[in-house]
Amino acid sequence: MLFNSFQFLIFFPLVTGTFFLLPHKYRWSWLLLASCLFYCAFIPSYILILAVIIIIDYFVGILIEKSTDKKRKYYLALSIVSNLLLLCFFKYFNFFIDNINFIGESIGKPPWLSHLNIILPIGLSFHTFQAMSYTVEVYRKNQKAERNFGIYSLYILFFPQLVAGPIERPQNMLHQFHEKKSFDTHKLITGLQQIGWGLFKKVVVADQLAIYVNSIYDRWEVNSGFTLIFATYCFAFQIYCDFSGYSDIAQGSAHILGFKLMDNFHLPYFSKSVTEFWRRWHISLSSWLKDYLYVSLGGNRLGRWRTYRNLLITMLLGGLWHGASWNFVIWGLLNGLYLSFEKMIGISPSNSDSRWSRFFKIVFTFNLISLTWIFFRATSFHQAVGILKNIVDFSEFWNLRIQDTGIFAGMIFGLVVLLSVEYSLLRGSGTQQYFSERSALQSCCWVVGLIVFIVLFGVSEGDQFIYFQF
Repeated sequence: MLFNSFQFLIFFPLVTGTFFLLPHKYRWSWLLLASCLFYCAFIPSYILILAVIIIIDYFVGILIEKSTDKKRKYYLALSIVSNLLLLCFFKYFNFFIDNINFIGESIGKPPWLSHLNIILPIGLSFHTFQAMSYTVEVYRKNQKAERNFGIYSLYILFFPQLVAGPIERPQNMLHQFHEKKSFDTHKLITGLQQIGWGLFKKVVVADQLAIYVNSIYDRWEVNSGFTLIFATYCFAFQIYCDFSGYSDIAQGSAHILGFKLMDNFHLPYFSKSVTEFWRRWHISLSSWLKDYLYVSLGGNRLGRWRTYRNLLITMLLGGLWHGASWNFVIWGLLNGLYLSFEKMIGISPSNSDSRWSRFFKIVFTFNLISLTWIFFRATSFHQAVGILKNIVDFSEFWNLRIQDTGIFAGMIFGLVVLLSVEYSLLRGSGTQQYFSERSALQSCCWVVGLIVFIVLFGVSEGDQFIYFQF
């Protein structure tokens, strides 16, 4: 079920109203049922895969807590291996087959392995990482094992963040499912504002940009360098608005129900370095990679060269997490190289820079990140390299291709509104805090304005959220 669908418009008020009408002891059961129905709206049979993950990690968590010495490590290894095997089978099996066949062809042997007809379960990478964080935190004794199987299942299946995060930690979520929630009008208004803002990002900005980006990238061979650069900038905002829009809707929906999800984005394109960018972009994933992978590899405790190695490994695996493609590996490698170079020369965020210095750092960082988005958006390595070649071809560089002036005007309008609002958020502590500080009149005007913009400028037949594929 998509957040930007008519089904969710019916589903969410029904779930919320019933949730607050039910006695506290039945509410987690209702949310679990609603979450199962939400996921089954995609491919119903794939909820069985989540059931396997849930059952394994539920019992492993209890066994880790009860055990001592080496057994705890064995049980943790069982959880991690089980989760990764499921993820690797569904996400990387055919990628592995492709590479084996490619190696065989390079030495003169015909392809001898065939693809399996596998459909990747929506959001499997998110479920896997969230499940693994539970067993790791129980192992580290930062979280007690959850004895209520239904509550633990809800931790994995909670519908607002079920298919595209944020990737939550058990310390933040599990206790919230035990707490009694009361209906709060202020939370309703704040949540509706954030949902409206998320929908604006998705259907007015991201889906408008997607039409233009697709038209340019699908015919990249005949487009000039400036057109490809402009389309890449558009994709940078498309993926940001698509994913942060989902996170806003998830946060707002959970907030109305009385639950607090972590912030997943904090104005990433105002970053003055790539290091700062990764503290602001997909925060739940970047912090997960840092806490469970980078630190486990040694972090920055083993000397500078091993620090660079650990950064590269972390970002390479972060790239592979996004998809079974060498393009994603290269995307991760570029980000790892950026981070390593900044660590090498000692770049760190500073508030003492002049206004112009901050501006040039932001522009420079945005261009570095946009370069990596070419590999993220391109459908093949051949396409990514071809786009880069066309960009540096100055024979017809300045031709800008605009197919539909209406779509182009809608894109510009959406970006102007987006950047205006985000600039006003620069000194704030987050989107939800920003909305909670508005007066009742301001909140009503904001919601009405967003509805008008969505109706007038939104793309009604937009794509599903990009991060669903991960």
